[in-house]
Amino acid sequence: MSTAPLAPAAVLWDMDGTLLDSEPIWDIAVEQFTLRHRILLTPALRESTLGNSLPDAITKVHDAAEVPTRDRDMAGDSRWVIDHVAELFAQGLPWRPGAADALDMLLDVGVPSVLVTNTIRELTDVALDTLGRHRFAATICADEVVAGKPQPYVYLRAAELAGRRPGECLAVEDSPTGTIAATSAGCPTLVVPSAVPVPKGSLRSFRATLAGLTFGDLVGAWTGEHQHIH
Repeated sequence: MSTAPLAPAAVLWDMDGTLLDSEPIWDIAVEQFTLRHRILLTPALRESTLGNSLPDAITKVHDAAEVPTRDRDMAGDSRWVIDHVAELFAQGLPWRPGAADALDMLLDVGVPSVLVTNTIRELTDVALDTLGRHRFAATICADEVVAGKPQPYVYLRAAELAGRRPGECLAVEDSPTGTIAATSAGCPTLVVPSAVPVPKGSLRSFRATLAGLTFGDLVGAWTGEHQHIH
């Protein structure tokens, strides 16, 4: 008779806003991109782009600027944003509190981590210089699947790379967009909000910070035992 596992088989980590305090860097880039299209980055527009894939964020700026479809240069605008963010990333990427310790804790207990990000591979590889490639069994980016978050494909692929079913993994997210992607894939999700609140919902547990995180906290989030962790 088999017994149910007592812990997640892998932890699937969002990057921007969860492991790295990089959302302010994206804010700078998106704000300058909106100015390039002669509009201001309103709070509503900023919030709508948080955690988005690059094409989705650019499309929302195009919509807000009322750029005609025929005049939308997705390739050129993507290149502009990528180059700008790469310059900012190269200046240094600060960690979110407790994130490095949490990754190292999983290394110590032998539970693999997978990086699951809406950031494209070109920029993720820059960020991995800070994160440390040795901390991850695998990494997956939005431009390597059919569609990024809030679609579930990056999380489905992450679980596949870990050799597990989504429900055997725990996702860690900070944004509504990412949380929708993770739970839609079937992953129990520990939500550590950063820039905007994340609504309660199925498969979601909450924690204010990664600082002081224990393996028991991750197990509790995965089992649903800890719906609100302070």
